[in-house]
Amino acid sequence: MNERRRALLLLEDATTFPGLAFGHVGERSGEAVFNTSMTGYQEILSDPSYRGQLVTLTSVHVGNYGINANDMESDRVQVAGLVVRSASRRASNFRATRTLEAWLCEHEIPGIMGVDTRAVTRHLRDRGAMMGMIVPDAAPDDIHAALERLKNVPRYEERDYVAECSVPAPRRVLLEETADPYVPLRVTLVGEETPWPERLLELPEVGVLDFGVKYSILRLLAESGFRVTVFPHDTAPETLLARELSGLLLSNGPGDPGRLGGAVERVRSLVGKVPIFGICLGHQILAQAVGGRTFKLKFGHRGPNQPVRVEATGRVQITSQNHGYTVELGETAQINERVEPVEVTHVNLNDRTVEGFALPTLRAFGLQHHPEAGPGPHDASEAFLDFRKVVMASRVL
Repeated sequence: MNERRRALLLLEDATTFPGLAFGHVGERSGEAVFNTSMTGYQEILSDPSYRGQLVTLTSVHVGNYGINANDMESDRVQVAGLVVRSASRRASNFRATRTLEAWLCEHEIPGIMGVDTRAVTRHLRDRGAMMGMIVPDAAPDDIHAALERLKNVPRYEERDYVAECSVPAPRRVLLEETADPYVPLRVTLVGEETPWPERLLELPEVGVLDFGVKYSILRLLAESGFRVTVFPHDTAPETLLARELSGLLLSNGPGDPGRLGGAVERVRSLVGKVPIFGICLGHQILAQAVGGRTFKLKFGHRGPNQPVRVEATGRVQITSQNHGYTVELGETAQINERVEPVEVTHVNLNDRTVEGFALPTLRAFGLQHHPEAGPGPHDASEAFLDFRKVVMASRVL
């Protein structure tokens, strides 16, 4: 085994964390964040919501069960880079087709291992998320020059990552059977020239505005009894309305929701005309469309253990989350000269931020957390059934 090259995680405040290069060896910058999940690294690394970010995993040992074909949340690795304490050289699982390191090399994603990830996490919690850079072969004299390079790269909130993640043209969602007992159905996206299977023709069709959608969202929509079509993020409202969709899901995705004024305006023109369900970034876009605002959290919510209270019942759900921004809402929203009530439906019990809201008279609701989870927990997955109830009730009207 070749000796590993030294590397540094350099943060914009000039703090450095030494380690060893693994995966693709190269310099890469991005927003430095951390995730507290104990498992599910493949889902995290392939989640488009993490595009443009250097992700520190707080789990001590990463990569032991390798990478497989069925736990992907998109068609590629999405993170800018990976920071871990210990990375397994072997993949010890019957589902694995390659090691974590081989996968990172295949997609040219740099990683750094041997890092004191607890120290990184404490620093980001104290100082907040900030820009960072993985620097291979960095000598002490190189740090100043690397810091200057980092200062000159576009900041996370200045990039339009949604355009990088969205489908270029409408895609139909088909579920393909696998031999995997843990993921028996896998998402396949096909062009509209591919006819729908006959068994799907009688199902209500819902559209997904793709701001960086996860495959597990598409799978759960399809499993909920929908025919699902994914549309580019900038699809005109007139195009969507002409399709006579039974419902519309606004997907998760990366970046600053405050940059997405065009998406906000397009969604505003759709509210009240079709049932709408927003998840994560889609929730933030919907909130802005009805008069709310977004702001950046100090270090974000990223992990599978965020407690959320359902306001209608008082029940607490343990949820999977991945967001650096959140929303503020008024008690009412003005849509097309109508004033409609806004109900806060879910609240984060850690910091009391809004985790969900609804406009019942307009058949629209959003969730900040991820009800599809991927890989879990699945406390909030009932949201897809709630969406189906709204869609089916609207079809009766």
